[in-house]
Amino acid sequence: MTVSPRPLVAEEFSLFGDVVEALDDRIVDINQGTSQRFHDLARISIDSDGGRPLANIFRASPYPRPLTLTMMEKHPLGSQLFMPLQAHDYLVAVAAPGPSVLAEDVNVFLARGHQGVNFHPGVWHHPLLVLVEQQDFIVIDRGGPGDNLVEAGLEKAVIVTLG
Repeated sequence: MTVSPRPLVAEEFSLFGDVVEALDDRIVDINQGTSQRFHDLARISIDSDGGRPLANIFRASPYPRPLTLTMMEKHPLGSQLFMPLQAHDYLVAVAAPGPSVLAEDVNVFLARGHQGVNFHPGVWHHPLLVLVEQQDFIVIDRGGPGDNLVEAGLEKAVIVTLG
């Protein structure tokens, strides 16, 4: 199965999570007018069963080409937010929540370097898909007791075509 990425747009991504970006309609002036806060950009979700938020930096390298997706993962106990620290485009592969995931369920988006994503709990997604040699991301997710990682192999590979 072959797919081409489509642009990351909040409305099209809303089934899977939030697009995190600094938009003018979210600006709140703070700190006596010396700073601006882009307010309430993502719904961070952590279960109430001993979970706590974690702040991390992930450093990612690209997968070999042709880009072939053979697995997906999900986090049932909390959301997971990725915000790039460099302005490089990257890919986001997602599928709707459910007990399993099939290749035809996979959607691929092209995220711009100023856009982050916050996956809702249970949303299937591929690990980071960067397009440059190395890229860092701030990651906010859930720590604590319980199994918050489920991985599943795809029944057939998804090949992502890049322009």
